[in-house]
Amino acid sequence: KLDGTDDKSSLGANAILAVSIACCRAAAKSLNIPLYKLIGGLNATTLPVPMMNILNGGAHASNNLDVQEFMIMPIGLPSFSEGLRACAEVFHKLASILKSKNLTVSVGDEGGFAPNLSSDAEAIELILTAVSEAGYKPYEHFVIAIDAASSEWKAEKGYLLPKSKKAYSSTELIEYWRNLCDKYPIFSIEDALDEEDWTGWAELTKVLGKKVQLVGDDLFVT
Repeated sequence: KLDGTDDKSSLGANAILAVSIACCRAAAKSLNIPLYKLIGGLNATTLPVPMMNILNGGAHASNNLDVQEFMIMPIGLPSFSEGLRACAEVFHKLASILKSKNLTVSVGDEGGFAPNLSSDAEAIELILTAVSEAGYKPYEHFVIAIDAASSEWKAEKGYLLPKSKKAYSSTELIEYWRNLCDKYPIFSIEDALDEEDWTGWAELTKVLGKKVQLVGDDLFVT
């Protein structure tokens, strides 16, 4: 209300977020309860399953992958700390696999490895190999999460992936995601379509919404 603009351009989103966090902490202190109980309820006893970004592409890496992030989620571990430990094990196992294939183990802007690979499928298969070699099972202990950041791909007509130069209509890109999800243990896809592709998001939700968590970062936030 104090900002007074539709797009938070007066105070700015960062300042508003900081004040919001401060108010949240103040509310918890005034009630004499931990912050997590204020957010999650008085009976809160669990933390969210982490997503660890272990392979990078898109605008955050200088390799040939168009998808921005490939992440792992330790769904089959008993606690956040055990899940985090298992993620670290898979991360280091992936490094060993990349080295054995003479692929670079330099990292992208967000900390994941950024090798040149032939496809998204190869990236996922390398991750699943790392999961197995670390002593865990895909589907049972780990699933995959993807942040496509496909607003970066928006073209005059449909989508054009800047690195691979592949072109898709909205329907074709949805079908691509469907095929990938049918083949691999993908639990979550973020920004699968452009933030202004309203018709496409409705169709994507019909096709994958009951099977996969659809996250709209650019759609809802940016």
